[in-house]
Amino acid sequence: EKLRISEPSNPYDFGQIINAVNTNKDKAACAELLRITDPKKLPVLLSNKLEGEIFLIFIQSLECYVVGKDPGLVYQHLFYLSKAERFKVVLALLNKNEKEQVQQLFDLLSENENDQYSLEDLESLKEVYEL
Repeated sequence: EKLRISEPSNPYDFGQIINAVNTNKDKAACAELLRITDPKKLPVLLSNKLEGEIFLIFIQSLECYVVGKDPGLVYQHLFYLSKAERFKVVLALLNKNEKEQVQQLFDLLSENENDQYSLEDLESLKEVYEL
């Protein structure tokens, strides 16, 4: 059954949708959620609930469904994701393979230049992601 995705108005709603998306490993639904969610709201909506699994489905969804269409939005999400509570903890727990997935997304961003970010912006964000 296809998940219905509507813009979450609070951390509880966001958490419910993320849990459903994550349980089903539904990257298309996750991409849709990220498309309709204002990146600036991400740290608040995630609250203290950021975990490795959620972080990775975000990365995979952005890579599969969003980066080709809207690299600027991907950059914004990565930027605000790095401001979320527990970001450093999640980052520290990524294994080599998972870190490579993040690197791949950054590589795609540098190939799809956009007026919303410069290569310098991208380089400094890569440092935040310890790449």
